[in-house]
Amino acid sequence: MALTKIYSKPGHLIRRCQQIAVALFIEEASAGGFDITPVQYAALVAIEENPGIEATTLSALLAFDRSTLGDVIERLVGKRLVERAPDPQDRRVKRLTATAEGARTAAAIEPAVERAQARILAPLAAADRKRFLALLGQVVDINNIHSRAPVGGAGA
Repeated sequence: MALTKIYSKPGHLIRRCQQIAVALFIEEASAGGFDITPVQYAALVAIEENPGIEATTLSALLAFDRSTLGDVIERLVGKRLVERAPDPQDRRVKRLTATAEGARTAAAIEPAVERAQARILAPLAAADRKRFLALLGQVVDINNIHSRAPVGGAGA
């Protein structure tokens, strides 16, 4: 059975590519003994690179909606990879930092992440990989304003 109309649509192909990317990430992470999703990985790395970041800023930085990111942060805290502490000036604001275990995990998982990324692009010739990434980046950047969670937040 053919689905020519669906399989010629960029939206469908991008969704399928995302499914494949997640599957390869999980496969490589699991093989390395890591119980972490791509979204958890992105949040952990962003928190490690931005110690003391709060959830709203993290959400805008990663282009994740706040409710999804809230669940991700809860899981990272539960895995003891991230700590949440009240801001000294405004105790309503919670600051996020990677724990020592979180920093070790972020560093240790990197080879598995790189293998997953390489596997995603493996079907393409080397020159096509660079072009694909450039075009994909262009599509994402130009369409950022249409995202439910644009990079930089709603005013981006």
